[in-house]
Amino acid sequence: MGKNVIQPVIFAVSGYKNTGKTTLITGIIPILAEKGYQVAVIKHDGHEFESDVPGTDSYQHQKAGAYGTAVFSKSQFLVTKRVSEITAEMLLPFFPEADIILIEGLKDSSYPKYICTSPQENATPDEVAKRILELLAKRRVGETSSNN
Repeated sequence: MGKNVIQPVIFAVSGYKNTGKTTLITGIIPILAEKGYQVAVIKHDGHEFESDVPGTDSYQHQKAGAYGTAVFSKSQFLVTKRVSEITAEMLLPFFPEADIILIEGLKDSSYPKYICTSPQENATPDEVAKRILELLAKRRVGETSSNN
């Protein structure tokens, strides 16, 4: 797995604030990762957020007026950039190795999704992971048969 040759499955976990989206996603990720899948998460925030950690150099750069900052080490990077409008689709290319990209939020999107209602009533991570794996299986079967 990893080194994806087909498009990743994109699946949204949506719902209103405090309905258990993050808890559900953090339960799903280890289930999928244990099966060998590369999983990425894109979180949509309906409000403006602080894009860097106060006290860091890059935070100071941003507060000084830089419209964008990037921090990187040998194995990871973080980019913040102010733009007039951004969509989840613009972020997908950052995860070319992903088998599965989970999106937290975007309840009005056309992506296949699970809508959280409350932490007590939500499906279990296993149930939602099973649904994601079914989508992945359908996609892979469709890919291999169309290549023959």
